[in-house]
Amino acid sequence: MKALNHIREMARQDPKRIVLCEGDDPRVLRAALTASAAGYARIQLVGEHKVIQSRAEAEGLELDAIELIDPADSEHTEGLVALLLELRGAKGMTPEDAATRARDPLIFANLMVRAGLADGSVAGAVHTTANVVRAAIQLIGMAPGATLVSSFFLMMLCKEFHSLKGGMIFSDCGLVVDPDAGALSEIAMAAADSAEALLDEPARVAMLSFSTSGSAHHAAVDKVVEAARRVKQARPSLAIDEDVQLDAAIVAEIAERKLPESKVKGNANVLIFPDLEAGNIGYKLAERIGGAEAIGPLLQGLSRPANDLSRGCSEQDIVNVIAVTTVQAQRLSVA
Repeated sequence: MKALNHIREMARQDPKRIVLCEGDDPRVLRAALTASAAGYARIQLVGEHKVIQSRAEAEGLELDAIELIDPADSEHTEGLVALLLELRGAKGMTPEDAATRARDPLIFANLMVRAGLADGSVAGAVHTTANVVRAAIQLIGMAPGATLVSSFFLMMLCKEFHSLKGGMIFSDCGLVVDPDAGALSEIAMAAADSAEALLDEPARVAMLSFSTSGSAHHAAVDKVVEAARRVKQARPSLAIDEDVQLDAAIVAEIAERKLPESKVKGNANVLIFPDLEAGNIGYKLAERIGGAEAIGPLLQGLSRPANDLSRGCSEQDIVNVIAVTTVQAQRLSVA
């Protein structure tokens, strides 16, 4: 797993403060200890001390290496309550509401990131994607110039039978249902940035369609072409193909025949799906039939990293997302 090993090594070089908020889940506790011991992050765990310690004892775990933060008695609580009221007061939140809501571990964790007390957050083993994303958007906020938050999966193709080897970015497979051309172009540029940050190679973007270079005519194809042209205008040096079928995006011989002027040349490492339906089906086919390892959904478009987990995630899934979140935070710290 060259790409994943690269991410882990990068994380070790400059481990960031990654805050978790689901310490009553044994998967999260074990992942926190594993990531800390491996040097991928400096883990902060938000929640009720008694609950977390009781769960740790039941699992036979020692949490000495983890910073435990209880909103009920943290030195940061008062300041984070004030920050929450500042962020949400115009939306009708009262001081009493803020004092209550800020003590929710998910809210507290994201406020820590917003206040610079943590470098990134990871949640979703217990919380729904809707709650995780809502908290991130409302409390951490959008990246400068971003107009939407989207998601991507880091797909690892590392088994002997894989004809393609290494890591790929699939986007958007988990969040934006039916992006228009403008939104699709923003997803593509964010995914290209994610590839540059995580894959240790230049982004090569394929805008997937059932058409290759105008072989079919339909409004759905027009959307993909328009999105690609917006990306080209904004980033003329980026290798990107307009409407391209999957085979031409990832098989050099087919690309040479179908798309001889391609800059990607059948070697795409970023696949942009035209809508969530296609993206969700695509990544699950690659995972369940193709045997790829899917890491994510990971979020892009935020001012600081906040990543989601599947509620069916394993301990290793959480560890991987923690390492990715550290690398995203490293990237932002030097941007």
